[in-house]
Amino acid sequence: MELSEDELVAAISRVIATEDPSVLVGPGDDAAVLARGSGELVVTADLLVEDVHFERGSIAPHDLGAKAIAVNVSDIAAMGGSPRYALASVALTPDVDEGWAMELAGGMREACLEYAMSLVGGDTNRADRVVIAVTVTGEVAPGQAVTRAGARPGDAIVVTGMLGGAAGGLALSRSPDTIATVLEQPDGRSLLEALQRPTARVGEGQTLAASGATAMMDLSDGLAKDLSRLCAASGVRARVHLIDVPVAPALAEAADALDVDALDLALGGGEDYELLATLPADLVEETATTLRERFGVALTRIGEIVDGSGILAVDADGGERPLAASGWDHFG
Repeated sequence: MELSEDELVAAISRVIATEDPSVLVGPGDDAAVLARGSGELVVTADLLVEDVHFERGSIAPHDLGAKAIAVNVSDIAAMGGSPRYALASVALTPDVDEGWAMELAGGMREACLEYAMSLVGGDTNRADRVVIAVTVTGEVAPGQAVTRAGARPGDAIVVTGMLGGAAGGLALSRSPDTIATVLEQPDGRSLLEALQRPTARVGEGQTLAASGATAMMDLSDGLAKDLSRLCAASGVRARVHLIDVPVAPALAEAADALDVDALDLALGGGEDYELLATLPADLVEETATTLRERFGVALTRIGEIVDGSGILAVDADGGERPLAASGWDHFG
C-alpha cells in the first residue's frame, strides 16, 4: 500500500463520513463525541481474523466490511436493542492495496446506513494477517434488555429464519469441483450470500423482546453450542425436536453435492446470526404472526425448556438422547 497511515485514515474518514446530528465530533480526532440518548447503553465488540473467520480470497472486501458491522449489530439485536454507533479498527498486511481498503470501508458504511447507525472512528495498524475489530454501541429501553439468563421451564424455544445456510456457504466455497453444480440450483447462490452478507435481526429482536421473550441470544457459533450456553446461563435444560429445526432449503438441496449432512450443519455450523429465544408457550403463535407480517421472517418453535441441564434431542419417533454442544469454538 502506497498511502501513509495518516493518508489512509483521511481517505477512510471521507468514505465513512456521516451527517448524523448526534455525532458531535466524528472520525479524525482522539475520540468521538456523541449526544447521549435516553435509554440504557448496550455495547458489544467482535473480531474478524483472516484465516480464522474469513479467507480473503473468497470474500469481496465490500462484503467483508458489511459483515464485520452486521455480526456486531446482531449482538445488539439479541438484547432487544437499537444500534447507534460503531468503531472499527483494522490491521492490514503490506500487500493490501488502497482499493481493497476503500472497498472494506465502503462496505462498513453501507451496513451502517442499513442499520441506521454511524461509524464514528477506529484505528489502523500493520499485521501479518488482516484483522478487523469492531465495537458497536446501542440503546435499549430502561430495564428491557433481554439476556441469556431468563429461560424458565415451560417456555418454548424459538428461532428466527433458517439455519445452516452460512455453513453450507463455507462448504461450497471450499468445494471447487461442485460449486458450479450448486450455483445452478435455484437457491444455490443464497448459501454464499448467507456466509458473506448475514442479516442482523434488529427489528425482530425488538419485537421478540416486546412480545415477552424471557431469554435471547444470536446464533453465531451454532444452534447446539449457543443453546447450551443459554441453558447454562438460565440453569435449565432444553428439549429440541430435530424434525422442527428449520434447515435452509438451499442447504437441504445441495447437501448431497457438498457431501454434508444438512441437519448437522443446521445444528452446529454457526454464523447464521439468526435469533434464538425462549417465550411463554402461549405467546409463540401471535409473535410468529407479528414477525411474518412486519419483516417477512419465520419464527419456528423447535422445542421447550424443562428442568435439568444440557440439551436433549427428540427424534421423529419421540426417542430422546443427549445432544452434544457442537459448534464453533475459537479455542477448541
